[in-house]
This record gives sequence, structure tokens and C-alpha cells, in this order.
Amino acid sequence: MPATVIMPALELAQETGKVLKWLKNPGDSVSKGEPIVEIETDKVTVEIEAPAAGVLREVSAQAGDVVPVGKTIALIFAAGETSAGAAPEAEGVAVRRTGAAATPSVPPAVKASPLARKLAEQHGVDIAAVKTASGRVEKADVLAHVESQKGSAGNGTPAPARIAAASPKARRLAVERGVDLRVVRGSGPGGAVLAADVPAAAASAAPRVAAAPGVSNVWRIMAERMTASWTTAPHFYLVREVNVSRLVTWRERASKRTGARITYTDLLVKLVAAALVQHPRVNVSWRDGAIVQNAEINIGLAVALDDGLVVPVLHRADTLSLAEIAARREDLVTRAQTGKLRPADIQGGGFTISNLGMYGVDAFNAIVNPPQAAILAVGRIADRVVALKGQPVVQPTIVLTLSCDHRVLDGARGAQFIGALADLIEEPLALLV
Repeated sequence: MPATVIMPALELAQETGKVLKWLKNPGDSVSKGEPIVEIETDKVTVEIEAPAAGVLREVSAQAGDVVPVGKTIALIFAAGETSAGAAPEAEGVAVRRTGAAATPSVPPAVKASPLARKLAEQHGVDIAAVKTASGRVEKADVLAHVESQKGSAGNGTPAPARIAAASPKARRLAVERGVDLRVVRGSGPGGAVLAADVPAAAASAAPRVAAAPGVSNVWRIMAERMTASWTTAPHFYLVREVNVSRLVTWRERASKRTGARITYTDLLVKLVAAALVQHPRVNVSWRDGAIVQNAEINIGLAVALDDGLVVPVLHRADTLSLAEIAARREDLVTRAQTGKLRPADIQGGGFTISNLGMYGVDAFNAIVNPPQAAILAVGRIADRVVALKGQPVVQPTIVLTLSCDHRVLDGARGAQFIGALADLIEEPLALLV
């Protein structure tokens, strides 16, 4: 039986992916693990690798096509294999990454976006009672439900009819542009609203402030995720100024000893990983109303691109030497900037570091990267006057700001973590490996 190439699910909220270009042509031989297609997901552009060795055939999605998660987009035939025989998958069913075979299953009773849940809570709406054509409750669905309740319980006027169906992209566009999908005439099968129907409806509606030109899909998704985090996660911040004179010495020694290009970010990854080993309660995630302990210490690095922000992940950072951290960091950043990240590169992050010191920033507050519990914002190293043995002296210091999700962390746990990290920064030489 041929191996299937599917549109991957890289995050829980992802519904579709866009095929950017095929790196192999139908009929080409491919090796297992070789990149064969470049796709754009809700987070970033990634390369999908061949799940098996063989010949690429039956490519069903072309460049520019938007494909539901879990749908087969090509087959890879073994040598001598001529017929497919592959069982058709249920279109749009997300692939579960559990290690077992992915099979279509009944979706959860309530599947909703964070914005939809927050809006439902504000209006006292039972999220399970909200109808949706896509199987996932979005903000527009909650608004439609609220309006329908007003119409039926108010003056007796019938509530506006709901749409027959709408594509996931159409729903996202409608939320962004403030379009009521109930009044949009769909051009799809059975009157379904497609993404192309939404701009026309928005143009005919009341004038709105135009979106900034050139907003990419990566930037738009970043904006949506940060808005969801800011409006759903109760943030609090812990600030600590730390003496880094010994950190500077460590970097100089490590660079000479390893011959690698060691940066302060590499040192911070090493030290943050060590602090997370000491305080595993910070290495957790908030999922479906519960605190989930992360099995590994995977540290994400915020990387700014021209068209948005991505967070590639250094997996099992606590097991890596400083030279290995530097090599992997450089590789991830380079591939992020060239759009060559792989799906595994952006999955599994449990804690994020955002360093703006190279831009001359003294300190800043970062927004938590959901579903993580915290993010560390790092300012520049600067000479400042500090007290040393009761006397004012000039020392290099750095300002760290730990942003925490109060649903997962309290002030005491956050303070213990940033205190341990500060101690490691001020006395780091024992970790020189």
C-alpha cells in the first residue's frame, strides 16, 4: 500500500494549510525524510518530508491550493507498486499526533477558539448550545447565537437565518473584517460561503478602517494568537536586574574553548534549561482548563521576520552542550529567515525566550506564547551603577522580565524561578560544558 502525504496539523486550532510549491515532481524518486513540498500553515512556512521512500505520484493539491488538515495531497509508491489501494480519509479531520494510527473520530463535544469561549462567557452563553457549520465554534458563531436569542426573546421578530455552511477561511476573514456571515450570499455548493464571498460583503458594508497593506498570513496569525493570549490569559510580570559580569567572562571562555560562535542567547538557553530542571512547575501548559506538565524541556526562541514572528524550538535543551545549543540555534534562525523550517522545528515548545537586547532595548514586557505558562523578555547588557559591599560601582547588568499566565503560575512560583535563574546568571561558570 502506498504511503500517504497529508496536510499536517501543527497546532490544535489549525484547520487548513496552503500548498506553496512542490519540491519534487510526480514521478520523481524520493527518499524517506527528504523535503518534498513547502506549505504555509497558521504559524509559518514549513517543508514537509517524505514519510517513506519510493516514487511520488497522484499529487492532488497544486501550488496555491488551501487544503483541510488531514487530507491526502499525494501518494508515495514503493518500487513496483502500481495501484493505490489507500483508504480514503475523512476530509477535514485533524490528524492526532499520539503515536497510534490516525483514524477519523467523533469530534469533541465542544471545540471552540479562545475568543469564542471568552465571548460566550461574557454573554452568559452555553458554548455547547452554539451551532456551527464547521464543527468548531468561532467568534462569529457566538455573536450569531447571541443575536438569535435577542431576536426570539425580544419583540418576537424572528432571528435572521443562519448560513448553510462556511469554509474555515471564510469564517476567519469574516471575524477579521466584521462581516456577519448570516447575510452573506454564498457561491459554494448548497450556498456555502467561500473565502472569496467575504471581501465583497465587507466592501458593501459600512466603511471600516482599512487593514495595513502587505499584512502576510504569518503576521495575521501572529496577531490573532497574541490577541487571544492577551485577552484570555491573566498576565503578571516579575522584573529582575542581574549582574552579568561573570556571564560575560563565561561567553569569552566558552567561545575560545569550543571555537563556536557563542551568543548571550545561547548562554541564556543553557541557564533557563537548568532553572527549569530545578523548577519543573514552570515547565507546564494550560490546556482545556487543566495544567499539563511538559515531559521535556523544549525552549522556543522568538525570531523576528519581515512578515511576522516565529518561534522555532530547541528540543531537550537541558541535554545539550553549549556548542550544540549554538549550532542548533544558528541553524534554526537561518532556516526561519529563509522559510525552510520543518514541522518539528516549531512544535512542542514549553517555554519561550524573547531577546531584544541587540536592538538597544533596556526592558520590555512580552506576551505569553500559548499554551505555555511563561515567557522571558531579555533587555540589553549595559553598564549601570550598583551597590557592591555598600559602595557604588559600575557593573554590567541585564534586566529580565518574566511574563506569567496567572491561570498556571502564581507569584511565588514565578519569583522562585526567576530568582534561581538570576543566581545561575551571576554564578554560571559551573555550567561550562
